[in-house]
This record gives sequence, structure tokens and C-alpha cells, in this order.
Amino acid sequence: MGRNTRKRRSSMATKAIAASAALALGGGGLIWANFYASAHESNNNGWSQNQTKAAAAQVATISCPDVGQKLTNVPQNARQGVATELANLDKQITEAYARLASTRQAQAGDSGFVQNAIVGPLKEKRAATIDRIRIDIQRVGGQFNTSLSQLAACTTQNAQTNAGQNNGGQQQNGGQQQNGGQQQNGGQQNNGGQQNGGQQNGGQQQGNGGQGGNGPVAADFVDITKVQGNAQLGVGQNGLPANGNSGSRGTFTTKCGTNANKNHNTDNVIVAPGVANGAHHLHDYVGNQNNDAFASDQELAGASTTCQNQGDKSSYFWPVLRLQNGTQDFDQNNDGGGKEGNVGKILQASQAQIKFVGNKKGNVVAMPTALRIITGDAKAFVNGNANANVNWSCTGFENKVQLHDKYPICPQGSQVVRTTDFQSCWDGQNIDSANHRTHVSFVQADGTCANGFKAIPQLQVRLVYNVPAPKLQNGTVVNPYAVDTFPENLHKPITDHNDFINFFSQNTMNKMVNCINTGKNCQ
Repeated sequence: MGRNTRKRRSSMATKAIAASAALALGGGGLIWANFYASAHESNNNGWSQNQTKAAAAQVATISCPDVGQKLTNVPQNARQGVATELANLDKQITEAYARLASTRQAQAGDSGFVQNAIVGPLKEKRAATIDRIRIDIQRVGGQFNTSLSQLAACTTQNAQTNAGQNNGGQQQNGGQQQNGGQQQNGGQQNNGGQQNGGQQNGGQQQGNGGQGGNGPVAADFVDITKVQGNAQLGVGQNGLPANGNSGSRGTFTTKCGTNANKNHNTDNVIVAPGVANGAHHLHDYVGNQNNDAFASDQELAGASTTCQNQGDKSSYFWPVLRLQNGTQDFDQNNDGGGKEGNVGKILQASQAQIKFVGNKKGNVVAMPTALRIITGDAKAFVNGNANANVNWSCTGFENKVQLHDKYPICPQGSQVVRTTDFQSCWDGQNIDSANHRTHVSFVQADGTCANGFKAIPQLQVRLVYNVPAPKLQNGTVVNPYAVDTFPENLHKPITDHNDFINFFSQNTMNKMVNCINTGKNCQ
């Protein structure tokens, strides 16, 4: 629906040779050459397959400081230029990751290859880009924090390590700290009876339709029937009100469909306005039908909507979920799709429930038109969990188990569920902020908003999918599913996220607020 033209990126392809662990472009997709050939075979450099595999597994991905999250004070007149440069930083990382993944044989033969050929040049490019951000800010009279220049350097990490992880593996979720995925036994977990914590293989594997390339791996999945219950009732599971027995107890539900008309693009008008493929992964869009990187607020306000209530032209969008079963979907050869490791059959949700609830301490106020909220972090695997906001479960288990850094394997007859509770405190002034986060916040533990923020209706999105259950076999996963991600984040479940731009009509927003504050259930 939205414009999706793309500037073609230079090819990442290298010809795969059977004995190398090289990444190649095959049919447009990222495909690992045979990592697991006989240990008796050797490549042209005399390395056995197992030696090459071991060397390549030492480095799985690239971790770069998130400059955008540190930019909390960017003058309005500089924001477009800064957004463009931040998108350049993302592009530089994805290109460096592609080089990292396609040069495994060279890495195995040269211990300095990654630093000299990938990480070092990346630092130079990032330093120049950060300096352009400085110029953009200072040109309009803004103040640039010189410490940001120190964020040019990147590191590498293996697939088992969340280099940026903090909060002890926990995450922020609706003001509640929840355990990040039930990690046990030193980070290993028994997934359906198989210990797989040591089976990451540098983030690569077989058994996923011949595609995966950069995840997910077996350790990203867990049999939900074997996970101890951890869900907190009344914190959004299955759309349950998060406001207890007091405060504003009503709800407002909007029905906007499940993207049956296949409105997709790899843009993100919130974080990368004016930049094609700014997300580097594919989004589902429901509601507003004009959302792409180039849409102005005026265009969004005048767009058509898939919502039954025509007073709701808001844009709701999230990364697609794919089944990696060997299917080549429409974007197999596209930037943001197969060219960047997002491969397999795109799954349409069987249900997309969109609900707004109140605040357990008091009334809510209307959201301003064009308010933007992003929740979760598409880069949480390398950024750490500070902004992660992920809930994975299965139908029939939502009031028992909510997972954060694992994909659930659901029993027969049960469906995969993604639930997201958005920030519900607003600063009362801004529809966005420089890092797209500081103008909104989660409620505190007692339900109140800190720092003079105002309570607004809390958006809760619940997505349900019919997903064939993956199988764990000998430390690998067969036919996995995964959310689209920035390629260097290896399709980890912790990277799930959700986006919202408010374009309710004033009359419909007033109706929502009245319903919530008077305890009614409306739609």
C-alpha cells in the first residue's frame, strides 16, 4: 500500500564452497553453507570442517552503541537531518554484519580479520556519521554532547551473550519488572528435554527450511508446558484491564483487522522518516493505510483506515512473524526481506485485538493527535533489555506463563500469542521526542505517573497466530518461526516491538476517554 521503492544495495554474495562456513545469497536469501559436513573433509587452507565451524562460531554478531537512544535533546529543526544520519548508522551496521557473516573462512584463517576488515572500518564510518549529527544539531543552535563521539566503536559477541544486557535479564513492562524468560542453570534451559544452551553454533544452524542463516536457534525456543508459571494477572494478559478495582476501569476496543490486504513495508516513519528501508525488516500495518517513511501527518490524517470505527485512523504496526519452512515470500530478493536475513513465509495473525484501558489510580486524559509511541526494542539483543517489552505465550497459558526471551512451543490445539502493553503516561506537551521515548513512560508500581506526566489510555495489542510447532532435534530447531529483526540481532524473541501513531478523531478520542473514566466497555 505505502510506497516501498528501494535503492538497491551492493550484493553481499560470495560463492559458497562446500567446506567453508560462508554466507551466500541463494535465491536472494541468506543461506549458510554446510557447516556440518564430515570432519574428515577439509578446505583449501587445510582447515577441517570442525575447525572452521569452531573458529566461525567465536563471533556471531556485531554490537554497536545505540546513538539514537542517547539523543534526548535535538532541536526540532535538526530532527530530520539527525534521523537520516541515524538511519545511516543502522545501514552501516547491517552492511558490516553481512560482511561478518560472509567471511567466516577468512576469519578462521586470520585472527585479526574481524578487527581489521570489519570492526575498524565500521568505527571510522560511524565516527564520520556521528560528526555529521553534531553539525546538524549545532547548525541550528543546539548543544551536542561531545561524549556521543565515543560511541563510534563497536564490539563483537557470540550468540549466547547479550552484550548489552542489564537488569539481570529483566525488562521494563508496564511498570512491572518481570523475569526475562525464566533463565535457569547458568543461562541454559531444558527445552522439551534437550539441553541446548551450548548449541548456538555462532548463531547459525540447519533444519530450518534451508534458510535461517542468522537465527533463530534451538536455545531461543522452549516447550511452554515445561515452564514454571510466572504471569502476573491483570497486567494485560488476554486484554485484562491493568487497573484493578479502582481508578478508571472502562475499556475501548477498536477492530482494525489482521492485515488481510497485506499492507507491508520496511520503513518506520517514527524513527526514520524520509528513509526507505529504515527498519531493515518488514512491518504489518493495520488501521491507517498511508503509513510509509514519506507520509506527513496531514497525509496520515487524510488516509483511509481498516478500522471498523472510521473515527480511528490511527496507525498500528509491528514486525511480521515468519515461518522458516523454506517458503520464499514476495520479499525474498528485497532489502529488509531475504537480502537481510528475514526469510520464510509471512504469517497473518488469526486475531489482532486492540484495546485501550485506564489507570488504576485515577482518570485518563485524551491523547494528542499524532502522538507517537514505540514500545519494546528491535535491537534488544545487542542493546540490552532496558527498553525491552515483550510477552510471548500460548492460548490457554496466558494467565500462567509469559515469556520474554524465548519463543514458545505450544501444544497441539494451542496458538502462539504476542501481547504488548504500551506506555500510558505522557508529558502533556510533546507528540514525540528526540529518542522517541522520553515523552512517554510506564506507570510506576503504584499506578501513578511520575514527573508530572499525565495518565492516558493504555494501548494493549494482542496478536494470535496459527503456527506449526517447531521441533528440537539434536541441538537444532526444525521449521522455526521468528519475528523480523535488524539482521545483527539474530531474530531473538526479545527484539519484538510495537508502534502506534494516534489519529483518532477528536470526537472518538473523547468517547474513548469518557468510556474509560466512567467504567464502560465501548467500541
